[in-house]
Amino acid sequence: MLRDVIILGSGCAGSTSAIYTARANLKPLVLEGNEPGGQLGLTTEVENYPGFVDGIQGPELVDIMKRQAGRFGAEYRTESVTGVDLRRRPFTVRTDNAEYEAKALIVATGASAKMLGLESEKKLLGRGVSTCATCDGAFFRGKEVIVVGGGDTAVEEANFLTRFAQKVIVLHRRDQLRASKIMVDRAMRNPKIEFMWNSAIIGILDPAKNEVSGVRIRNTKDGKEETRRIDGVFVAIGHEPNTKIFEGQLELDKGYIVLREGSKTSVDGVFAAGDVHDRVYRQAVTAAGSGCRAAIDAERFLEENG
Repeated sequence: MLRDVIILGSGCAGSTSAIYTARANLKPLVLEGNEPGGQLGLTTEVENYPGFVDGIQGPELVDIMKRQAGRFGAEYRTESVTGVDLRRRPFTVRTDNAEYEAKALIVATGASAKMLGLESEKKLLGRGVSTCATCDGAFFRGKEVIVVGGGDTAVEEANFLTRFAQKVIVLHRRDQLRASKIMVDRAMRNPKIEFMWNSAIIGILDPAKNEVSGVRIRNTKDGKEETRRIDGVFVAIGHEPNTKIFEGQLELDKGYIVLREGSKTSVDGVFAAGDVHDRVYRQAVTAAGSGCRAAIDAERFLEENG
C-alpha cells in the first residue's frame, strides 16, 4: 500500500505533521505506536501550551490534535512499527500486522523518560510523579519535592524547582554527583537544595489516595530504610530516544536522530520531528513546531522528487 507520507508517532510532533501534510492534500498515514499521544498521553494538567488559558489535560490535547488532523484527511492506525527499510524509495514500513510503502517518511517516535521501575511510580505518574520540572514545577509552589538523579539534568531540574518549591531534595544512589562542576557548585550554594547521598527510592506513597504523600528510601550502603514525607517526585535519570529500529539506517548520536538543514536526516526523503532528535527542550510546543517544519520539508521534497 503506497502512501505519499507516513508519520511514525502521534504526539505533538506527529500530529502537527499530520495536520500540515493533510492540509497539503498528502493524505498522511499516522502509525501511533506503543505510546499513542507520546508523553502528553501520560500527562495530566498542561498549563504551558499556548491557547489554553485555563490549561488542558494532556490526553485531551492529544485528542484535539488528532481530530483536527483527521478533519483534513489524516488517517490514524494504532499499529506499532517493527521494522523499516530505508535503503531505497519508496521506503518500507512494517508493523505488527501490515506492511506499507512511503514516498516520504516523518519520524516522530519521541523519547521515553527512564523510570525507576516501581509500580507505585507508574500509578502516580502525572499525579505527583513527574519527569519534567519545566512542565510541572509550578504545581509545587511552597511544597517539598525530591529530584532523583545525579547528572546535569537532575541538578538543572533541582535548581529550576527552587523557583517554586520550598525545599528540593536531590537524591542520588552514590556519594557524589556526575553533573558538571559548575552545575554542582550552583546547587550547593542554593539554600533551598538539600542532598541525600547513597540513597534509592523503593516505594512512593500513596497510590491508594492518587497522590504523592511520601517516599520509602533505602540506604545503598547499609540497607537501612526510612519513610520521608514529600509532596512530589521528579525522576531525572535520563531519556531513551525511540530509535532502535533505525540503527544502521539513519545517522544517530547517542540514540538521537542527527538533523541537517531543518528536519532532514541522513536519508533523503526521511525527516524527523520532536523528542526523537531534541535532547535539550523536550516541550510540547517545541515538538509541535518541529512537526510543522518536518511536514513542510516533506511536502517540498515530494514536489521536487514525486
